[in-house]
Amino acid sequence: MSQKPEEKEPRTHDRENLPVEEAAAQTAADEVKTAAETAKDAEGDPGVNELEKVKAELAETQNKLIYLQADYQNYRKRAAKDISDARVYGAANALEPFITVYDYLNMARQAAEKSDKIEQIRQGLAMILDQYMKAFEESGVSRVETVGKPFDPSVHEAVSHEASDQIPEGVVLKEWAGGYRFGERLLRPAKVVVSSGPAPKPAAPPAAGSGTKTDEAKKKEA
Repeated sequence: MSQKPEEKEPRTHDRENLPVEEAAAQTAADEVKTAAETAKDAEGDPGVNELEKVKAELAETQNKLIYLQADYQNYRKRAAKDISDARVYGAANALEPFITVYDYLNMARQAAEKSDKIEQIRQGLAMILDQYMKAFEESGVSRVETVGKPFDPSVHEAVSHEASDQIPEGVVLKEWAGGYRFGERLLRPAKVVVSSGPAPKPAAPPAAGSGTKTDEAKKKEA
C-alpha cells in the first residue's frame, strides 16, 4: 500500500522568491503553528505559562492583520487601475465624434483647392459647423444663449455697449464669441455687446422770435 507523500515545509530560500505579502503571510502562519503546538503541549501541565497562550493569540491576530493588509493593497491597485481605465475610456468617447469633423474639414479644404464656387464651399462649411455642434452635444457640451436674451453676468461677458432703438436696455445685442457649458459647469462665458437702449436725442435749436436778443439788436438799443 502506497504511502501519501508527506508535505514539506517551504525552505527559507524558497520564501525569498515569494511576493512580500505571501512571504509575510507564510511567516505569520508558521508562527501561529509553532505557538499553537507549544500551547497544546502545555495544556496538560497545570503550571502552564499563560504567556504562551497570549503569544499564540497574538500570532493569530498578526496573521489576520497581514492578510487584511495584503487584501487592502490589492484593492488599492484594482481601484487605481479602474480609475485609469475610466479616464481613458471617457476621453476616447469624448474625442471620437470630433474625428469625423476633422475628416470633413480635410475634405472641404481639398474641395476648396479644386473649386472656385464660393456658394458650394459656404454650404460645405455650414454642414461641418452643424456636425461640430452635434459632436459637442454628444459630448455633453451646450452653447450659451446670447442674442435677444437679458444680460446675465454669470454666463455673459460684456465687451461693449451700443445704443439701439429696437433692443431694450440690458438685452444682448450682438455676440462676439460663443460661450459653452459642460452640464452645469461653465466652460467659457460668451463675449457679447449689450444694448444701452435708445440713443439720447440731440437738443433742439432755439426757435426764431423766442425773445433772445442778438448782439446786433443790443447795439441798436444802445
